[in-house]
Amino acid sequence: MTLSLMRTNVRRDLHDEDAANYRWTDAVLDRHIGHAVTDFSYALPLEATSTVATTSGSRDIDIASLADRVEIEAVEYKVGNFPPTYQRFSLWKDTLTILSDALPDSSSAKIYYGKLHTLDVSSSTIPQRYTDIVALGAAAYALLEWASFAVNRVNVAGAEAVRQYRAQGNDMLDRFRKELKKLGRQNRVRVRQVYTPATTPSSKSTDWRP
Repeated sequence: MTLSLMRTNVRRDLHDEDAANYRWTDAVLDRHIGHAVTDFSYALPLEATSTVATTSGSRDIDIASLADRVEIEAVEYKVGNFPPTYQRFSLWKDTLTILSDALPDSSSAKIYYGKLHTLDVSSSTIPQRYTDIVALGAAAYALLEWASFAVNRVNVAGAEAVRQYRAQGNDMLDRFRKELKKLGRQNRVRVRQVYTPATTPSSKSTDWRP
């Protein structure tokens, strides 16, 4: 999948395939595609790892170098143990703090994190099976933008077209958000099977206190 192919798919969904009379310019569609990619990334981030140096005697780790970070999933310290040793942690801005007994000694920690997906002219990190979801979100944003722009402006189709675009856009956006919600739930279940959560889960039937 490339940006050009995604744009073509979105135009097909919008029935905007007359190259001589496009309703949306490439630049406008690219902006809506970018919006949808960001939304998708927060539901199902791109998995990444990075080895970051610690400071001897300090539990704080600077993670400012983790570009396009969406979430921190796990912190392994020390690296190389089997099974891996995952640490409880807290996060404030670009500072990750190890909360367990292990006091860093300047050896590196391995950070497992989620980051924004990319979709550009040559490649994409979005799995192929999810590209239709991103196209759905981009089309929804395009319809709502057009409806907002056309309000109180003279147009050939009239006010009814504005209402139809808004209704269709809202319907597509609702479906897009429902798909993202399902992906988000799947992602949380998968992550929680990998490591012990940094926070205690809440429960209406279980007392988690010691």
